Amino acid sequence: MLYDIRLRVAYQYSSPAEAGRQTLCLMPATLPGVQRVAAGELRIAPEPAERIERTDFFGNALVDLAYRSAHAEIAFEVSARVERELVPPGLDMSPRPGALADEVASVRSLAPDAPVHFIGGSPLVPPVAAITDYARDRLADGMSALDAVRALGAALHADMRYDSDATEVDTPISEAFAQRHGVCQDFSHIMIAGLRAVGIPAGYVSGFLRTEPPAGQPRLEGADAMHAWVRAWCGFEMGWVEYDPTNDLMVGTDHVVIAYGRDYADIAPVRGSFRSSGSHSSEQAVDVLPVG
Repeated sequence: MLYDIRLRVAYQYSSPAEAGRQTLCLMPATLPGVQRVAAGELRIAPEPAERIERTDFFGNALVDLAYRSAHAEIAFEVSARVERELVPPGLDMSPRPGALADEVASVRSLAPDAPVHFIGGSPLVPPVAAITDYARDRLADGMSALDAVRALGAALHADMRYDSDATEVDTPISEAFAQRHGVCQDFSHIMIAGLRAVGIPAGYVSGFLRTEPPAGQPRLEGADAMHAWVRAWCGFEMGWVEYDPTNDLMVGTDHVVIAYGRDYADIAPVRGSFRSSGSHSSEQAVDVLPVG
């Protein structure tokens, strides 16, 4: 599937910001055998005094910016054409969670995609007793790791309500889980916490969703903005699989990856600081349209 992607993220300051530094994680990723960026451009206005492109530990493309002059607004615009390939799901060759723990322990690699980085707590996904109990209650005897991923994701989709006004970017997962509503970030963080609690390494994926669904299919939740979902390591035979708990489905060609991390803190689209006074507002617009 070939997509044209348009993203605009803008901030307005009530008083001009005199200086600032930001790190951007906005461009779709090239993933051999999964996704290819045929063309892409990141435009920034106003032009920063410094612009440095780099790659983080997990292999994500980042852009560091520095401003030294006053500006009342800043805007980031992405234009990209991305080819998303269909990866057949294959047979379930994953072990049971108990045996999976042995496989995780036997991995000696510290490479970016090694499961050891995704089994313990992370900045925005600490252990939460209520989520641990919830996840354990959803596992049945004899269930494989992949079955556990699907079961927990389906349960969260059934028990939680998508609400774009329910939480903020820094709302603790314990609060979002207690209220049983939130956005894709909350669904994903809660699922990650539950999977890690039962011994399944899990991480966070940021990306985009196809804006307009195929004929006869419902529109997916979260398609109006940048999206997030979960990746889980299901053993040596299966490796990493991706699941979207907001929409209760295994990830396919409707999802375009930007970056992989342990949680949102690793791959926030825009993070940094600026020197100003008063308030500021932001806006975000996304279009992911099939080509042809």
